[in-house]
Amino acid sequence: MGMTDLREILGIRHPIMLGPFGGLSSVALTAAVSEAGGLGSYGLYGYDAERIRQTGRALREATSQPFALNVWLPTGDEVTPDERHDDYAGALAPFFVEVGIAPPERPERYLPPLEEQLDAIWPIGPAALSVVFGVPAPEIVDEAHRRGIRVIGTATTVAEAVALEAGGVDAVVATGSEAAGHRVSFLRPASDSLVGLISLLPQVADAVSVPVIAAGGIADRRGVAAAFALGASGVQVGTAFLVTEESAANDAHRAAIRATAADESVLTRAMSGRLARGARNRAVAEIEAAGVIAPFPAQNWLTGRFRALAGERGMGELQSLWLGQSAPLARHTAAADVFAELASGLPAR
Repeated sequence: MGMTDLREILGIRHPIMLGPFGGLSSVALTAAVSEAGGLGSYGLYGYDAERIRQTGRALREATSQPFALNVWLPTGDEVTPDERHDDYAGALAPFFVEVGIAPPERPERYLPPLEEQLDAIWPIGPAALSVVFGVPAPEIVDEAHRRGIRVIGTATTVAEAVALEAGGVDAVVATGSEAAGHRVSFLRPASDSLVGLISLLPQVADAVSVPVIAAGGIADRRGVAAAFALGASGVQVGTAFLVTEESAANDAHRAAIRATAADESVLTRAMSGRLARGARNRAVAEIEAAGVIAPFPAQNWLTGRFRALAGERGMGELQSLWLGQSAPLARHTAAADVFAELASGLPAR
């Protein structure tokens, strides 16, 4: 399979895909990438049905081009609100004090169920449904295909890529350990599935017959050229777009991306309860030092209460500053300029 196949199955002009930022996606950035001829992606982590419908309407108004919607699949180890909630909230008390709110009461739920999200996604009719943290159930793949929606899975190991192809996905994102944000491993623990893209990509390309999209550490034309040389049919880029003016990242987050060297980003469970790559700010350091990290998604929900306020106020030390190891290469401020840089690394048709 080559990049022609990926362009054809997704209806795009260039095999360049925006990373779907859970909690950091913006309509403007998604639309900008789609309008440039790539596949804009929007992460729907934590979105309930009404918010998904609103997002779908906004995307349809912003672009007539193909885009992808992304969901997190439940892995089965997610916790629900219980009597431990207050203990977990208490461990984060200094951060709530710092932003001026009381520790949050136990909610009815930490996350909307996947079924609620999918019921809202189907009528929107995105070009693709991308998933992380697992193999989508056969009925999800069947319903997507019935509606003409392609399904894109995400793998951190060769075995995960093989499992995804067996599950009927149309393409696989091979995401190296350099990538920003959550490590979306699902067959083995994330800490046991840390493979760099230069090792992962050619092995995945050899192991599956569906198009492979390379992700992790790609921020300029050199990364794109390397990915295609290693067997990719397309690339997915996050951090280089996250720093642009169209992204939902605030100035503190953009500054962290520009200031964090490749060997300075960390893999941490501090902010969400799951392993993710970002800048080591004060919140990460203090939560790790305290040694009390609630399981996912309790930790993510709890930190989200102070992170949202911190983000509004530009308090970078209390935010989730997700970024990848190629953050120093994220140099452009306009999404169109990032896209042009990446597209110049594509092989000639």
